Amino acid sequence: MFDLDRFIADLRATLPERSRLPMREVVARAVADPAALVRGIGAPDKAGVQVLYKSPELTVLNLLWAPRQITLPHNHRMSAVIGMYEGREDNMFWRRVPGSAKFQIEAAGGEALDAGDVALLGPDIVHSVINPLSKISAAIHVYDGNFMEIERSMWNAETLVEEPLDISAVVQGMSVQERPRAE
Repeated sequence: MFDLDRFIADLRATLPERSRLPMREVVARAVADPAALVRGIGAPDKAGVQVLYKSPELTVLNLLWAPRQITLPHNHRMSAVIGMYEGREDNMFWRRVPGSAKFQIEAAGGEALDAGDVALLGPDIVHSVINPLSKISAAIHVYDGNFMEIERSMWNAETLVEEPLDISAVVQGMSVQERPRAE
C-alpha cells in the first residue's frame, strides 16, 4: 500500500546522494502499483497541480494534465524525476542555440512516458510537455529543491525567446493547490 508520508521520507533520505538514481528508484516503486498510489493520493478527476510536499530541498507534485494539453518550453533549474501512473506524457527536449539569428532554442529529441515509466531530467534541461490523450494523464513530479519558488524561464511559443516564467502561461489555466496534510 502506498503511504505518502513514507514516500516523502524515502525521497528525503536520497537527498544526500550525489546521484538522483536512488530518488528515481523511490518514484519507480510508487508508480509500479498505480492502484495503490491512487488509493493513497486520490483519483485524478480534474486537471491541476497538487503540491503534495514542499521544503527548501524537496518538492513533490501530483501533475494532472488536461486532455490534449500542451505546455510551453520551460526549465526547472533543478533535477526532476517524473513517474507516470496514468495516461501518457510526451516530453519534447530543447537545446539552446547560441548566436542564432532565428530562435534561441531548437528541438533536440523527446521521450514518451506511459503509466509505470520514470524519467530523470537534469537541472539544465529545457522541455515542453504534451498530453496527447483524450483523458487526464497523471504523474508524480519530484524536484530536488523548492520548485514553487525558484526563478525559472519559459520560451515564447511564437518566437522561442526566453522570458521569465509565468506559471499560469506554462500550465495553461490548471489550478495549483496545496494538498491538506492529515494531522
